[in-house]
Amino acid sequence: MPLDPETFDALLGTIRRFVAERLRPLEARVAEEDEVPAEIVAEMRAMGLFGLSIPEEHGGLGLTMGEEARIALEFGRTTPAFRSVFGTNVGIGSQGLAMAGSDAQKREWLPRIASGEIVTSFALTEPGAGSDSAAVQTRAVRDGDVYRLSGSKRFITNADKASLFTVMARTGGEGARGVSAFLVPADLPGVSVGRPEKKMGQQGAHVCDVNFDAAPVPAANRLGEEGEGFRIAMRVLDRGRLHIAAVCVGIMERLIADSVAYAAERRQFGKPLAEFQLVQAMIADSKTEAMAARALVLDAAARKDAGEPITLDAAAAKYFASEAVGRVADRAVQIFGGAGYVADYGIERFYRDVRLFRIYEGTSQIQQLVIARETIRNGG
Repeated sequence: MPLDPETFDALLGTIRRFVAERLRPLEARVAEEDEVPAEIVAEMRAMGLFGLSIPEEHGGLGLTMGEEARIALEFGRTTPAFRSVFGTNVGIGSQGLAMAGSDAQKREWLPRIASGEIVTSFALTEPGAGSDSAAVQTRAVRDGDVYRLSGSKRFITNADKASLFTVMARTGGEGARGVSAFLVPADLPGVSVGRPEKKMGQQGAHVCDVNFDAAPVPAANRLGEEGEGFRIAMRVLDRGRLHIAAVCVGIMERLIADSVAYAAERRQFGKPLAEFQLVQAMIADSKTEAMAARALVLDAAARKDAGEPITLDAAAAKYFASEAVGRVADRAVQIFGGAGYVADYGIERFYRDVRLFRIYEGTSQIQQLVIARETIRNGG
């Protein structure tokens, strides 16, 4: 059930002020130090941000997809690293458990995930399995009351902070039907996490390798039945793609506002940049794309909340929004000119940050395949 409008508006206002007054002033520091300050993480816990999507009976806020998307829009107006702090708890790190977990699993884990006591992580990608996510080679072999988990995962968001991984591992033959899902505590023997990768952008949000060396995962920690892991992963990604698309919209709106403010102030040839028609054209293109992306996201979120299948809608929203935010960021650099290329204004940082959105939660090319497949299946 959605929150009553007054309560949700109060939450949205609190988050808007938090982003503007607490997070935006720290953007350059986070980029330089590659770390979100501990006091900010504590404030996020106190605000309930780690439990936005987790049901109220398990200690979360139980937001609808539409409400979650509007929160993600607000966090798009600052560096993506801040949202990433709680993003895996809200999305891919918890939703497999929320959707497919047993009552006992939910009681054990979800309240601590919602409070932020536990940080979760989603371990699907491998050195040899990225877009071809059904090709995972990490293997879980049944040994009495445990599964012996062996293999390696790559580019796992929040892995160095995580206490609990949702891991996709092969329990059967090749292909999607041989993959199962497991809840794997980070402190199990045989679980190790590599150093954070040096990245092009999104400093402060860490990705690492995670290695499993015959880690003894209790059989009670399997999500669903054997062979259901790939289906669980795809359901999780539908929601995650909508969330990321909403973040992209928020970043577009932030970049447009910054570009308009700079164009109104910066003067060339005796008048503000905003009076030049070719600058106006870039602003118009960016605004139109942001409005279209927002409409796609909110429509898809409404369909999900109505119980409709949204695989096509989520893929289309993520594809369009992640591609559009790259174009908007490029135009912002162009409008700022030399100032957009240097670090002082933060525009070049966003230019690098947004590039990842076209890759994770499924590349743009994977989204195209999903969109085409679903459209053909539905007869156009």
